[in-house]
Amino acid sequence: KKAFINKDIISVMKLAVALSLIAGAAAFTTSTPRAFNNVKSVGFSKVSSMDSYINTKLEMAKQVPHGGTLVDLMLKSDDEKAAAIAKCTAELQLTPRQLCDVELIMNGAFSPLTGFMDERTYKSVVENMELPDGLIFGLPVVFDTDSDELQPGMTVLLKDGDRPIASVEFTDKYIPNKPLECLKCYGTSAIEHPGALMVATERGKYYMGGKVTGLNFPEREFPCKTPSEVRATLPEDKDVVAFQCRNPVHRAHYELFTRALDDERVGEGGVVLVHPTCGPTQADDIPGDVRYKTYVVLKEETANPRTFWEYLPYSMHMAGPREAIQHMMIRKNFGCTHFIVGRDMAGSKSSVTGEDFYGPYEAQEMANKMSERLGVTPVPSLNLVYTEEKGYVTDEEAKADGLEIKKLSGTKFRQMLRGGEDIPEWFAFKSVVQVLRENQ
Repeated sequence: KKAFINKDIISVMKLAVALSLIAGAAAFTTSTPRAFNNVKSVGFSKVSSMDSYINTKLEMAKQVPHGGTLVDLMLKSDDEKAAAIAKCTAELQLTPRQLCDVELIMNGAFSPLTGFMDERTYKSVVENMELPDGLIFGLPVVFDTDSDELQPGMTVLLKDGDRPIASVEFTDKYIPNKPLECLKCYGTSAIEHPGALMVATERGKYYMGGKVTGLNFPEREFPCKTPSEVRATLPEDKDVVAFQCRNPVHRAHYELFTRALDDERVGEGGVVLVHPTCGPTQADDIPGDVRYKTYVVLKEETANPRTFWEYLPYSMHMAGPREAIQHMMIRKNFGCTHFIVGRDMAGSKSSVTGEDFYGPYEAQEMANKMSERLGVTPVPSLNLVYTEEKGYVTDEEAKADGLEIKKLSGTKFRQMLRGGEDIPEWFAFKSVVQVLRENQ
């Protein structure tokens, strides 16, 4: 996944960063300072006081929503939608990342948020990983723009092509401290981090806070149920273990999340919710619509009654430990009581040096630190390896018993895929391999 960047390209990136910042703001660095040390970790947070439309008929599930109530901002009737559109004085096309954020605000996945964060909320989340009222929140959710015409007090129609998605009543406009945002949220302000590069070069120079009113969900190639709809499918009295991924599920992944149900932290009869993100992610990741197709065939092939499959229109930040908290919070709103935290979860490598930005267990450490306050139990992922003698076992067991470990790197797998070579079934499911080959 290395992406070579020469000095000329780096210079262009730095220029783009400089132009996007206010005069006197600290420049983005080319080093990787760490900034996860000041996060608060004790005490339960109080219920958010943000006013919201609340889904009063919340489907029963064992887990309570984040903040105590599940937000539902969707207007139900055509007359209500027409009236909301009539109030708008301008319209904007949403970027793919903004479209994901708007949908998760509207459907309650970002509960208790009812809109894009104003400056006070943005600063609180960036610096303390919590809303102003103390409720934990992993990453800021912001509306960015380069427009000088957009001003607080305006009501704007947000569209995806010709489809009206939502209206937003802007309440404030501010110039963010982007280097600080990246340093706090990603642990680095270096632009070779994909999240920092996104903030610096893709996002507009202004952020705007505002209340969102939902009109229509986006039309996607994969179905994205709302938190309320997913909760309606889950058992009311059992633990629900969430598995987050952004890649096709191979054999080791499947073994990992099915064996998680045997963890001592999970109650008897627990189930797994496989909940992949299908929105924008790293540039070299497999597209979301292709990933979705692999999940569909795998669901059919495995037909496991203790495994539920749903899909999340979330835009990845590759923010490591803080993104792990964001994912746990979102899955809490979908009804999950537990969350599998993988090695180097939501991690990324420097596009210049190829070095990892985060340690393999930093996300797990952050999740354990925040679990009580968040109300979600982390389940560490097993370090599984495939052996000739016993199939999949933990790395520790394989080494202790002197078993022969078989390995296949992701790079080698992709080479074999492109070359039409046979992929060993211990590594990947045949159905998944077929979909990947058909969509190369």
